[in-house]
Amino acid sequence: MKKISMFFVMALVFISATAFAGGYQVRLEGNKQTGMGLIGAPLQFGVSSMFYNPGALSFMKGKFGFDLGGSGIFANVTFEKYESDYIARTDNPVGTPFYFYVAGKVSKNIAVGFAIYTPYGSAEKWNSNWALKYLIQNISLQAVYFQPTVSIKMGDKFGIGAGLVFVSGSVDMNRALNYSGNSGVHLNGKAHSFGFNVGAHYKASDQWSVGVTYRSRINMDIKNGDATFHVPDALSAMIPATNHFSSSLPLPSNLDIGVAYRVTKKVLLAAELDWVRWSVYDSLSFKFKTNPQLLNSISPRLYKDNWIPRIGVQYKVSDKLLLRAGAYYETSPANKDYFSPETVTLNTFAYTLGVSYLPVKGLSIDASFIQLFGQNSKMNYLPANAVGYYKTNTVVPGLGISYHF
Repeated sequence: MKKISMFFVMALVFISATAFAGGYQVRLEGNKQTGMGLIGAPLQFGVSSMFYNPGALSFMKGKFGFDLGGSGIFANVTFEKYESDYIARTDNPVGTPFYFYVAGKVSKNIAVGFAIYTPYGSAEKWNSNWALKYLIQNISLQAVYFQPTVSIKMGDKFGIGAGLVFVSGSVDMNRALNYSGNSGVHLNGKAHSFGFNVGAHYKASDQWSVGVTYRSRINMDIKNGDATFHVPDALSAMIPATNHFSSSLPLPSNLDIGVAYRVTKKVLLAAELDWVRWSVYDSLSFKFKTNPQLLNSISPRLYKDNWIPRIGVQYKVSDKLLLRAGAYYETSPANKDYFSPETVTLNTFAYTLGVSYLPVKGLSIDASFIQLFGQNSKMNYLPANAVGYYKTNTVVPGLGISYHF
């Protein structure tokens, strides 16, 4: 029998960002930064700098601080089959990424901290019998990042910082198989890996500050994932009900460069340019423990690097109330000829809003809101001739609290 082709369309087994951002990346790691267009590199908004720019942590106010919060991702995708009146829509559960930061000053110029955050963590659910069920039915991801951080201020204007990142993640995925009955496969796996996050912050004056941060590429490797097959009895000898698989997916490196300018005591402007090296994701391979000659496969993805421009503004209404707004435009890194609905990533425009209320000294209650519009795009997955139009609409409210003394 010829090599079974059902796996050549499997992709992104353990990552999906539910149409939130380019590729499978989410940046909801601080509600203050989210409100300003997800800008963080040139800003010092407290201990959340551990993610956005570790170099700015040494500029933290007070001797101790913490910041915690989360968001709700309400994202849905519409698919219209090419040259057909067929339409399908996802019924996604709410994604709930969260963050927690705690840090303190060990001396005048040195700060240390620990961060837990979830830049990857969401779910996507199509109808089990939709037109492209052989590509995907549903997928969910849980991934948690742990980052101890050290930041050093060198003089009054310049700070550097670094954090070691440990990632723990898991995935659960289902898709149909092109056989009789309710044939399908269920994949479940866990992965652990390491990376790093470094940054530099320069406060040129009371008005100007600049920042640059680099988050390293991280390879997430599943080495002994569980695969459960449901196939007709006639195929059970070739496709055992239980199997194990290995796979690897690169989480691309990020370079963020930003500048902030305090126009007046009340108005703060910021701009940032982010580079995401998506080109490292050129293919996805699967290796199975049992019957590898029949089941192993390599799927093309051919992603490309992208640049994301962001702008944001903060307005101080009073000592107790701050307002924020921002916008950004993100081009899709996906190749339109190897586009899979496991992660629907389109050219996307987004606007953001934010507010902080400070009831007492040192305490801030922070809320944010994002609306994203994925442009209606014709996409294809050539190996399966899966041609159609995709459109996304996503809203993301967020809430957090921070305190320092």
